[in-house]
Amino acid sequence: MEKTVVIVGGGWGGCAAACSARRAGARAVLLERTDMLLGTGLVGGIMQNNGRLAAALEMEALGAGELFALTDRCARHRNVSFPGHAHATLYDVGLVPGEVLQHLRSLGVEVVFQARVSGVEREGNCLQAVLCSDGRRFPADAFVDATGTAGPMANCQRYGNGCAMCVLRCPSFGGRVSLTGLCGVAEWVGEKAGGGPGAMSGSCKLHKGSLSRRLQEKLERDGVAVIPLPPPLREDHLAQKACQQYAQASYRDNLVLLDTGHAKLMTPTFPLEKLRQVPGFENARYEDPYAGGKGNSLRFFAMAPRDDALRVEGVENLYCAGEKAGLLVGHTEAIVTGTLAGHNAARQLAGRPPLVLPRALAVGEAIAYVREQMATGEGRRKKYTFSGSVLWERLGQLGLGSVDGGEIAERVARTGLTGVFAE
Repeated sequence: MEKTVVIVGGGWGGCAAACSARRAGARAVLLERTDMLLGTGLVGGIMQNNGRLAAALEMEALGAGELFALTDRCARHRNVSFPGHAHATLYDVGLVPGEVLQHLRSLGVEVVFQARVSGVEREGNCLQAVLCSDGRRFPADAFVDATGTAGPMANCQRYGNGCAMCVLRCPSFGGRVSLTGLCGVAEWVGEKAGGGPGAMSGSCKLHKGSLSRRLQEKLERDGVAVIPLPPPLREDHLAQKACQQYAQASYRDNLVLLDTGHAKLMTPTFPLEKLRQVPGFENARYEDPYAGGKGNSLRFFAMAPRDDALRVEGVENLYCAGEKAGLLVGHTEAIVTGTLAGHNAARQLAGRPPLVLPRALAVGEAIAYVREQMATGEGRRKKYTFSGSVLWERLGQLGLGSVDGGEIAERVARTGLTGVFAE
C-alpha cells in the first residue's frame, strides 16, 4: 500500500512539500484551510531578487526547479531593479495560483480545500492523523506542518491595528491553527525589530486601475515606479516590517510600486487620506489588505523548533516548511524549506536517513543559520531572506552570493547532490 504524507497548509511551502513528497514516491495529500492555494503568495509576486536567484539556481541543480520555472512562465516583468534589489522577476499573482493547482494535480497530489485542521491523533511521539473542524479525519505515515505564522485575528487585534481584512480571510475560513502547536510542542515567537511580538507584513496592494493612467502605463512598461514623497506625507514603518530587506530609507522617503498584476506598494500600511494627496493616487484603492490604510496582517507568532532536516522536535514523523521553519521571509525561502521537508517525509517512509543540505550551499547555510539564530533572543528580533539584510550579507561573506548559473551548478556537483530531489 502506498504510504502517505499529509501536508497541512497550501502556501508556497506546503505546495513545494507536496510536489517533493510526491516526486519522491509518496502519496501526497495537501490540506488547505481556504479555497485558494499560495497564501501570501496570492499577493506577493517577487522572485529572483538578489540572492533569491542564487537559491533558485541551486534548487534547480538539486532537481527541484519546477515551481521556479512555473513562476517564470507567469512573469509580468523580468530583470527588474528597484531600491536595493537587482534582477527581480515579478510574477502575475492572478495567474500563478491556478497554474500551481494544475501542476500539483498533474503530479497526482490530492488537494483538499476548506480543510481547517483543528485536532490531532497521536501515539507517543508519533502523529497518526489530523482532524478537521468539520469532522473529517486524514491519517498518514508522515506529516508536514506548513500552516504559516500569520494571524489569526486575535494576534492582529492584540499586537496590530485589528483585522485588516487581508488575503488570509480568517473571518470566513477560520484563523490559522498550528499543527505543531496541536501536537503540544512549544513554539518560538518572533519579535519586531523595534520590540514586541510578531512583525507586520511588508507590503500592500493597490487596485492598479485606481491609479492615474500615467502610473499604470509606467508600471506596465517598466514593472516599477518610485515616487518621491514630500516630508509631511512620509510614514516610517521600517521597524515594523517582516521584510527587513526593504527596511531602507528609500522605502520611507518614496512610494515604491511593483507591477504584479496589482500595484504592489512596498510599505506595510499607508493612510489612505495621505496617499490620495500624492499626484497620481487621487483615486487610490486598496486591494490587500482592504484596510491597508490602517494596518496589515501580523506574522511570525508560531515557529517550530526543528533540526536541519526540518523535523520538528518531539514528533518523530512531523516536518515543517515555510515560515513555520523559522524567521524566513519570502516565496523562494518557503519553496526551499517545503521541498526539503516533503522530501525528508518521503525518505522516512522509505526507510532512508534524512537529507541535510550542506552548508557549502546557500540553501543549506540558510536552514542551519536560521535554526542557530532562532535559539537566541537577538536572533528572534531579526528576519532572514536570500534577498537582503542579515542572511544575504552572511552568504556574501561566505562566498555563496554568486548568481552565475555555471558556478552554482559546479558548487552543487561538488556536494554530490545534483538532482537529488528528482529521485
